[in-house]
Amino acid sequence: MNRTAPKPKKVVLAYSGGLDTSIIIPWLKENYGCEVIAMIGDVGQQEDLQAAYKKALATGASSATIEDLREEFVRDFIWPTLRAGAVYEHTYLLGTSMARPVIAKRQAEIALKLGADGLSHGCTGKGNDQVRFELAYKAIAPNVQIIAPWREWDIDSREDAIAYAEKHNVPIEQSKKNIYSRDRNIWHLSHEGGELEDPANSPNEAMWQWTVSPEKAPDKSEEVEIGFEAGVARGVTGAIQVDERMQTNLGGVYAAGDCAETMHLVTGRPAYLPLGTTARRQRERDRMMASAMRLHVPSPPTATIVVVPSRIAS
Repeated sequence: MNRTAPKPKKVVLAYSGGLDTSIIIPWLKENYGCEVIAMIGDVGQQEDLQAAYKKALATGASSATIEDLREEFVRDFIWPTLRAGAVYEHTYLLGTSMARPVIAKRQAEIALKLGADGLSHGCTGKGNDQVRFELAYKAIAPNVQIIAPWREWDIDSREDAIAYAEKHNVPIEQSKKNIYSRDRNIWHLSHEGGELEDPANSPNEAMWQWTVSPEKAPDKSEEVEIGFEAGVARGVTGAIQVDERMQTNLGGVYAAGDCAETMHLVTGRPAYLPLGTTARRQRERDRMMASAMRLHVPSPPTATIVVVPSRIAS
């Protein structure tokens, strides 16, 4: 909080309807006495955004908006990132991180349009997401005050957040048994919280929503052919059915996912599922190795990915 600046009177909140942003609406009103406008970014998360819209209004937002960011996200963020071969710490193929700037960009644009003097997000004070949101804010709306509740309030854990929600009658899905923080978009699904706060712990199999453990992956491999045009995937052929992400059923069946990430301020073991990206990245590695060994591998515009199940030796 900038204690020398006047408190914002109108704040645009990046709202998802999850635990953190659900309690931020009453917290902002309680601690800043401000009007809260909830902006819900549709980045292909395939969640009930209308329910989130209604929940935002029911828990104190003066208004709410659902912004369709899917095309911009895919066109301006996903494909350029894939073409660049961007990989964080040699492992994380970027999913949540790609969606943050497009959400923050639209949020800042709305703040300027509505004359809001505050921007807020639900990112924790320990990770990289706060940096992604706030750099976008400063680039587009540098004079709008930023409110990051996780750096201000006395809520120290997700258990505290659940207790705050219960006290203020805010409906949430999380419980002390189902405490994971999940972030989903058209390209990716991540999990944080619970035992994942300690990088020494492996993910609990009950956590997975898109994938399965290697032990439960099929013994039979599948071949999928992806057609490319100017570096952008245009179509998929093969036995496996695919959805709009061209990835979930493929990567999920064959146990793709999981890595550990070093954040700016702390290390944890968030579990990531950029499933289609994982398969494509492996294909690129195979091509590089084959080139070094002077072996022939089919070139784009068609690339063939053979997905072989990962097994743990008994």
